Amino acid sequence: MKKKKLLVVGGGGREHAVSWLLSKSALVEKLYFAPGNAGMAKLGECVKIAANDTGSLVQFAREREIDLTFIGPEEPLVMGIVDRFTEAGLRAFGPTKEASRLEGSKVYAKEFMKRHGIPTAQFQVFDSYEEALGALAGNRGRTVVKADGLAYGKGVVVAESPDEARDAIRHMMVEKKFMTSGNRIVIEEFLEGEEVSIIALTDGEIFLPLVPSQDHKRAFDGDRGPNTGGMGAYAPFHFAESGELEKEVYEILSRTVAGLREDGVCYKGVIYCGLILTKSGPRVLEYNCRLGDPEAQAILPLLKDDLLHVLDAVVEGKGLPQSLTWEDGFCVAVMIASGGYPGSYSTGFPIDGIEEAERGGALVLHAGTGLEKGKTVTKGGRVLSVCAKGKTLFEAQKNAYEACSKISFKGAFCRTDIAGRGIDREAQLNLRKG
Repeated sequence: MKKKKLLVVGGGGREHAVSWLLSKSALVEKLYFAPGNAGMAKLGECVKIAANDTGSLVQFAREREIDLTFIGPEEPLVMGIVDRFTEAGLRAFGPTKEASRLEGSKVYAKEFMKRHGIPTAQFQVFDSYEEALGALAGNRGRTVVKADGLAYGKGVVVAESPDEARDAIRHMMVEKKFMTSGNRIVIEEFLEGEEVSIIALTDGEIFLPLVPSQDHKRAFDGDRGPNTGGMGAYAPFHFAESGELEKEVYEILSRTVAGLREDGVCYKGVIYCGLILTKSGPRVLEYNCRLGDPEAQAILPLLKDDLLHVLDAVVEGKGLPQSLTWEDGFCVAVMIASGGYPGSYSTGFPIDGIEEAERGGALVLHAGTGLEKGKTVTKGGRVLSVCAKGKTLFEAQKNAYEACSKISFKGAFCRTDIAGRGIDREAQLNLRKG
């Protein structure tokens, strides 16, 4: 079988995880990354093209005769990069611009869920600042305010009081904190429960779930501080013993894929459901049109199948396997971030200890790194995703933090409780099994 040349678009931890797994495929001839990072540079060739520079990416793929392009980040997907590749006669993995509205517009996603009977929080949509403020009258509890468009993981505010909700509305609609993404907003009820990420691959007809995972979005231990793009994750997330919850989650995925088909939307790629497990059952908080970051870093190290074979099957719309093969045990991914993140932070600091952490068995995936004079340095807010496996979740967590302790750079910090809730849940499940 002819080996293939692949292009991975993006330069974060998610893209490094995908690239690392693709590099293990016997079907891969060469890997290119645009723009990539210091870790990805060890697996192939980085090219200086931004992930949202669609024209240059299409031209590069045509000139290098790229067989398949994997689109990692949400922005180029929502902009329609897959459509552009397809028009140029090139193969690209990811949903079209129309299909990517499921992530690109919170309003579209909520109305889609309402139309297809997919359980979600009660909501209202506003394009008027005054009307949005009026909706808060008489509300004394917690409220969720969401910018309609992309805000890179920071456009959702869980307001603890009406004052906080008013501030969030003002920041989005008046001060334009998220540019035009805040022209319309969604105000919805606050739901209580554990959050879980359900990610599946779909060829538009059937879907293939990955193992469930749990992200940790808040900056500090105990789920305190501002929302971030994700400070760590673990997989798999184990549901209750009864199996009823798994059935309800499967039904949500099934309704989502069927609903897209009924609406005439051809959706091929990754579909991500951010769920919250309430006392009344699972509810969809959001959809994403790509792999989660950092969920991908916890999920993909457990996958035993050839990822390229699966990606090809999705793009071609045929040959998708009935199930995927996973390693036993768990994986924990801990994000090491720059001091000050998700607020302002400095970059350019040398990073030490990566090789030592990897010698100890960890997988260190780069997120915000670069090379300066042959030295790996910080280039972003989320810098490294340190991943480790174990037979138990406790063992995986222990291995991950041991690896983290070997890595250092000026201002580095990480949460120290990634997977803590999962460990407590595993203990309770084991007690019940007795």
